[in-house]
Amino acid sequence: MTLNPSLREAMLAAVPSLRAFAISLSGNIDRADDLVQETLLRAIANIDSFQPGTNMSAWMFTILRNLFRSEYRKRRREVEDTDGSYAESLKSHPEQNSRLEFQEFRTALAKLPPDQREALILVGASGFSYEEAAAICECAVGTIKSRVNRARTRLADLLAIESAEDFGPDQSTRAIMAAGGRG
Repeated sequence: MTLNPSLREAMLAAVPSLRAFAISLSGNIDRADDLVQETLLRAIANIDSFQPGTNMSAWMFTILRNLFRSEYRKRRREVEDTDGSYAESLKSHPEQNSRLEFQEFRTALAKLPPDQREALILVGASGFSYEEAAAICECAVGTIKSRVNRARTRLADLLAIESAEDFGPDQSTRAIMAAGGRG
């Protein structure tokens, strides 16, 4: 099958965002890569159902999301590492602050309800408009806005973020950096 070059380029351009979304859904890089690959295969196989002039990226995100949900339903009966203790034993703890903060963020993100996490990732991380995210999630725009707002509020609570000053170096590091600037 020969794929139209413009469609091919649009599909390839979506891959990094698809991969990030797949990682956020599955929590596993290898699983995410498999989801993206399967998404690409299904998109190519069903390219005739894509409507030119619409958002290729959103169409592919919908395919990926549906794939993930279908596989999740199949695996629901499997025994999982519910408290994460086994998974935690397989990795080393980060040594840098940014890695620790990122891990804290991922942990907080994982505590969000799936629909809120999905909406936040689509709008906040993947750059979709509320309307596009609503189409991907097959719900109303107001529902997406509500989910994103609730997700942001809950993340701020979980991460103890009260203001923009809570980002970046802590107060001691800022003081040392400011003192270092004096001559």
